Amino acid sequence: MKKYPAFILFLLAIVFMYPVPSSAKSLQIKIFPRRISPGDAFVVKVTGVRKSSVPAVLFADNELPLIDCGKGCYLAIGAVDINVKPKSYAVKIKDGRKNKSLRFVVKRKKFPEIHLSLPDEKVVLSPENLNRVEEENKKLAEIFQNVTEGLWDGNFIMPLDSEISTVFGTKRIMNEEWTSVHKGADLRGKEGDSVEASNGGRVVLAEELFFGGNTIILDHGQGIYTIYMHLSRFNVKLLDYVEKADTIGFVGSTGRATGPHLHFGVKVMGINVNPVSLTKLKLS
Repeated sequence: MKKYPAFILFLLAIVFMYPVPSSAKSLQIKIFPRRISPGDAFVVKVTGVRKSSVPAVLFADNELPLIDCGKGCYLAIGAVDINVKPKSYAVKIKDGRKNKSLRFVVKRKKFPEIHLSLPDEKVVLSPENLNRVEEENKKLAEIFQNVTEGLWDGNFIMPLDSEISTVFGTKRIMNEEWTSVHKGADLRGKEGDSVEASNGGRVVLAEELFFGGNTIILDHGQGIYTIYMHLSRFNVKLLDYVEKADTIGFVGSTGRATGPHLHFGVKVMGINVNPVSLTKLKLS
């Protein structure tokens, strides 16, 4: 039997005790939450990424923007449309030549309905107002299509410490004919209550809109926008940078509002999202 010098045996022992780690094996993917409702946001966390590569996170054939969350760590925030079918969906991750996927479930949900009877002049817009609304919608669409560098930091917060009077997804049936879907959450408030920024971002709109009244839109980067409507007045101006919890405006009843409250909306990659679902994501 061949004998080896003592130092060679020592080196062999070290190799077997401490094997070289595999970057492919260390790649880990987590989705939170794993069960969501239509219109909800979700977060994808990828860890163990090699220093020389940045992974691609794909959902519904679209690449989700990533934000650095530490050494070898990346976060992506995605969302599902309110009209998606309840079933299992896959998120795919590409890291060089390595591909992985993880699934989550969109569960079935019945949204509440509100039946309203209003005079025709409150429902049918004049040609002048209709033209104004169409122009405003074009402007908003141009804003929401921009995907900028991430500015948010940690968890998103509700802009007002108050109860929700009308939840996201509520179907409003006007005069038993015309139906609209509530695209945000209405928060109860008193005239002049302070409205806080849900997270760090840049003011990309601060003006009076036909439906929303005095409206602020914050761009948080990565295709994430928060919308604040019916304000009595602004505390910021266009292109200002704000920190989370900064006072950006004050509760009012401007626009098509029957009383003081805050309409809080969220857009993620062009999708209208339940604001409560975004604030529940664990991002720090």
